[in-house]
Amino acid sequence: MSDVITISGSPSEHSRSECVLKFLCSLIEQEGLSTIQISVRNLKPEDLVYARYDSPSIEDIALSIKNAKGLIVGSPVYKASYSGVLKALFDLLPQDILKHKPTLPIMVGGSLAHLLAVDFALKPLLTALKAQNLQGVYLLDQQIDRENETNPIVNQEVLQRVKKELYSFIRTVKEQKALVV
Repeated sequence: MSDVITISGSPSEHSRSECVLKFLCSLIEQEGLSTIQISVRNLKPEDLVYARYDSPSIEDIALSIKNAKGLIVGSPVYKASYSGVLKALFDLLPQDILKHKPTLPIMVGGSLAHLLAVDFALKPLLTALKAQNLQGVYLLDQQIDRENETNPIVNQEVLQRVKKELYSFIRTVKEQKALVV
């Protein structure tokens, strides 16, 4: 069981959104919480395309999410929304899988034109699964250096905004964790 699950909705091998998620996991672990990183890229395409609810990997993901204290979902912006493969994964999960679960949405896009994709696309999807959505963060491609594993967010103002949201998320997860103990 892990305290926090991250789900990368990017099918790309060199994903900026997944790079940000890995960075966030390192910060979370520095705060004494455990993490598991899930990427849609590692799922069997036939499980997603043929809606195999009973696939062992889909069942394992559902169990991991159910047992986690919090969830971070990251996706690139495709056509003003999250990736289709991310939606395919969420379509296979139980309807209330995120009930009362603190959830931090993260999206990465190429321009400010898609700034509201977090609020008008990703958050409604997570809300449909009963998530307790936090504010969320939108980042621009140019604000991320995929080669820098220590800190891929190159803009200091954006880095501070991301950390503010992340530490708010961590506090909420720790509060949830304390209630169970």
